Amino acid sequence: MEPVIDARVFVVDDDASVREALAWLLRSRRLHSEAFESAPAFQQQIESAAGAPPEQACCLLLDVRMPGMSGLALFDWLIERELHRAIPVIFLTGHGDVPMAVEAVKRGAFDFCEKPFSGNALVDRVEQALALSALLLQARRQAGRVRARQAELTERERDVMRLVVEGLPNKLIADRLNISIRTVEVHRSRVFDKMEVKSAVELANLLRDDTA
Repeated sequence: MEPVIDARVFVVDDDASVREALAWLLRSRRLHSEAFESAPAFQQQIESAAGAPPEQACCLLLDVRMPGMSGLALFDWLIERELHRAIPVIFLTGHGDVPMAVEAVKRGAFDFCEKPFSGNALVDRVEQALALSALLLQARRQAGRVRARQAELTERERDVMRLVVEGLPNKLIADRLNISIRTVEVHRSRVFDKMEVKSAVELANLLRDDTA
């Protein structure tokens, strides 16, 4: 699998030797990484961006057990802010922590890797997590563009768009809104122009994807 361009792997582990080994391993596969010695240090990084999801594909390699705030507590924090999808989490776990890691996967973590782990297998999963992150980032940006286009619509254009998406023909839309068919045609054309679509089906698909 080709590495995702402009991607970053966050590593949160209190063991400096593990952080260094992972950084070397990721570099060997042309992946950029950023290491943190504790969960609060990573929290600070996220909060410095006002809690917004990263603007590049990323994933998080997260140790389960750390002094102070554990990896599982940090994962709960990410869930509360709905960031665990934007930042896919791969837990690094000892044998005794596997049941907890499995439960975290059920709650939305991307995967877990048991120590001592196979370097190639781990990086393969990292690349898969980054690919997922890139797809989610693309979808988030597309949704932002769709919302920006919708913001340009007038109230009447929004009314017409809603009925077009429901599949109503112009005559029924005119009757429903108590306006002329010609007025419906004008609003419909403007909606298509502003939303950058050419058909009602394309419009419906665009709005469906935005709410998916």
